[in-house]
Amino acid sequence: MFSLTVNSPKPLSLSTPFLPSHPHPPPSITHKPNLTPKPIKIVSLIIPPSGQKYSLGPQQQQLYQPFRPPPSPLPPKFRNLDTNSKLEVLANRLGLWFEYAPLISALFNEGFTPATLEELTGITGVEQNRLVVGAQVLESLVESNVDKETLAYFDTGGSELLYEIRLLNARQRADAARFSVRNGFDAKQAQDVARAMKDYPRRRMEYRWDKFDGDSPGDCLAFWLFRLAQEHAAAGAEESRVDAMEKALEVVESESGRNVLVQELQGKEVAKESVVDDALTVPLVRLKFGEVAESTTVVVLPVCKAEQREFELEAAPWECVGVGEFGVVEADKDWRRWVVLPGWQPIAGLERGGVAVAFKSGKFLPWREKRKYKEEPVLVVTDRGRKEVALDDGFYLVLGVGNGSGDEGLKVERGLTLKEMGVNKSLGMVLLVVRPPRWDDEDQLVDDD
Repeated sequence: MFSLTVNSPKPLSLSTPFLPSHPHPPPSITHKPNLTPKPIKIVSLIIPPSGQKYSLGPQQQQLYQPFRPPPSPLPPKFRNLDTNSKLEVLANRLGLWFEYAPLISALFNEGFTPATLEELTGITGVEQNRLVVGAQVLESLVESNVDKETLAYFDTGGSELLYEIRLLNARQRADAARFSVRNGFDAKQAQDVARAMKDYPRRRMEYRWDKFDGDSPGDCLAFWLFRLAQEHAAAGAEESRVDAMEKALEVVESESGRNVLVQELQGKEVAKESVVDDALTVPLVRLKFGEVAESTTVVVLPVCKAEQREFELEAAPWECVGVGEFGVVEADKDWRRWVVLPGWQPIAGLERGGVAVAFKSGKFLPWREKRKYKEEPVLVVTDRGRKEVALDDGFYLVLGVGNGSGDEGLKVERGLTLKEMGVNKSLGMVLLVVRPPRWDDEDQLVDDD
């Protein structure tokens, strides 16, 4: 008989309430474990030398940076004042104006309103704003290293003058401040200087623009007055024209700009310069947003579509005048489409026969342009009273010869080209070509340069 003995392993006892207890008792422990932890001995500690910082790894670097307040804009003698002392300084004007002006901003941060400050200090809300902005502009002049003579002018006042040049950049502010102080300008005249400097780059395509220096405040102001004189001339106000020209001569700084003003004031004939190709004289301009509203004189013209050919052109009103004390515009016949343009010199004296022809694109113009400009719609201002092709370098509106699609109803041709084709009559002489306004106006000026 065989005998088989099986040695079963002892079950493992786990002391946990989540498992049922085993029927066999747990094995007895013959020795008691030592539960007291052994002390940790520090063998060595590496301490970096004095002046050397311990470099933490990228994961151990401290990301929190404590807040460091910006330096106080207040002068040192005003930094430790309490609220009542600040109010006393402003009420009694203790110190130079540009020193106590930052106290206004400090009190605003404490919860004061312009109306409350006006009641407590006597400084109006308008003057508060002028003082704060003027002090900031003066600080930018100091940083631009403006000469001491100019800065000394503002020790006893001049915040209203500095306020007017606030919209200029740092270099223009310095130039405008020097020019205004040297000429003894007041706030209104400083405002004209700032406006002229901002406006000058936008007038790139205008008559005699390149004869004035855009970096000179005097030339910018002179060109602004020169344009104003042209508008007065178009309106028939000769006395105002002469007055504007004389003021321009007083402030112009460049020799080329002075020569233009002298020639115009003396009534000398000055040939307009070409803006397209080499010898072509038709002005090509881009209308600016708000330019009509800023003009002292405007021109109202009927609008025809180029695809309607000569039929609509001949049917458009010939005369449009302002009647009565309010200058109510009246035309010799009814018309559906009209356009208002600034009183630019080429069209300011247009009395009869003026019309604006709307082209869907500029591809029917006889000069080379960039493709993106060819796709823009244009208005071609034409004098229907001058139909004879007399000038070789002039432009004339004529019938187009296309493929019958209707888009080629009218086109513009050079006078010399028409003469070579034996054409002596046209639908009218082109006086001006106008492009629509664009939002990216500043970039457009660079592209057209």
